This record gives sequence, structure tokens and C-alpha cells, in this order.
Amino acid sequence: MSLDNIRIVMVRPRGSGNIGSVARAMKNTGLRELAVAGKLRTQSFWARAMAVHGRDILRNTLSYQTLREAVAECTLVVGTTCRQGLYRAHSRSPREVAAEIVAAAATGKVALIFGPEDHGLSNEDLKHCQLLINIPADPQYQSLNVAQAAMICLYEIYLASLGEPMKESLPLARAEDVERLYDRMRSSLLKIGFLDPQNPEHMLFAFRRILGRTRLEDRDVRILTGLFRQIEWYADRGWKVIQEKERQGIKIR
Repeated sequence: MSLDNIRIVMVRPRGSGNIGSVARAMKNTGLRELAVAGKLRTQSFWARAMAVHGRDILRNTLSYQTLREAVAECTLVVGTTCRQGLYRAHSRSPREVAAEIVAAAATGKVALIFGPEDHGLSNEDLKHCQLLINIPADPQYQSLNVAQAAMICLYEIYLASLGEPMKESLPLARAEDVERLYDRMRSSLLKIGFLDPQNPEHMLFAFRRILGRTRLEDRDVRILTGLFRQIEWYADRGWKVIQEKERQGIKIR
């Protein structure tokens, strides 16, 4: 199965040599699309030297200012992490996730994200991800070089692509459409006092985790967006309209 629908995204990479090394790993495993969110340094000596025969991937690297832009058209976004914590507790191994990535790539664009070499993806970065990968390693030293992590993940994806593909349902919603849903959700839930205005993202992470497991389709996003739009309307002034209709015995819907 072709892996052309899988985009590898490097977020704020610090070393150009690692960009080249990831490009080489992609070449080894049949992937072609590399993107960088942040400063693009793909034509330095070290990037080209480490890429070896993956220099064509370097030349065609996509450049974005932000991670949200880099994954906007993707229907599945998968992050990588070696750290633990509340927002990372549902991570799985590359082998467990690989078949799902390949299946999703059959109907839409998939992004696999690797964070900066020094500390990896931040919690802010993770909010864009529906799935998280954690590579099992010795507890005494779990941190991997980004190129090593990429090679392990891409190898598992490549193997999964050789087997019988999982069947994905309808095409999934684009990441940007899902992000707009969360923007609407944040606004409406703040209006009704459900979210803590000092830290609304904490509870929103829980919603992202719940909805991320469902693999939202376009119709799902439209329905939920309509729901939260209605909540916001009701909180603003809609309750007065409803109250007056009830008083007059007018059918609300």
C-alpha cells in the first residue's frame, strides 16, 4: 500500500543534521512528504550530508510557521512523546498504532509529529494530536534521538503497510475543522461557566482525548459545532427568546 498520504512533521527542530537523518529514514521506509513547523534549515551541509540519498525529500520539504498550519489538512494527527503525565497517559507503542495510521492514510492525509530534540512536544503541541506514540525503552534512559525515534516509528508503519490493511470507515474530518470545533467549544463552555477561565485548556484536553478516540467525521464536526453554537446563543440571549416562547405557548422548534 502506498504511504504517500503520510506527512512527517518536525516541530521546531534544533539540529539540521537531524532533519537530514529523518529524511534518510523516510527514504528507507517509502515515505516522501516531510514538513517543518518552525525555522527551515534543510539545505545546510549537515542536513544534506546526513540525508544521503534522501536529499530529494529535503529539497521538497514543506515549511510552516506553526504546527496547526502544518496539520490543517490532515484527518489524523499522531504525536510522539517519551515523557509521562496526565496529557500523555493514553500513549501507545508504534507497533500498536501503525496499522491505524496506514488505514487512515487510505482515505486522508495523516501527520506523524516529532518534537524538538531537547524536550520533545509541548502540551500545547499535543492538543493537536488524536493519538500519541511512546517508544518502549529502558526506564533508566528512555530518551531517543529524534532520528532514532523516527526510524522506529516509520519501520513499524512500513511493515504495517505490507500486511492486510485495516478498513477505515468514512473519510475523517480535517484537523483544521476539528480545531475550529474546539475553538467554538472553548467559547461556549466559558460562557456557561463550565471551563475555568484561568486554565480552560485543562478540561479541553479531556474533551480532545474523548473525541480523538472517536475519529470524528465531517458530519460529526458539523453536528457538534452546531450544538456548541446553540449553547453560546442560549447563554448570550437565547434563554430570553425561549422563555418568551414558552410563556406564549409557541412551539420552540
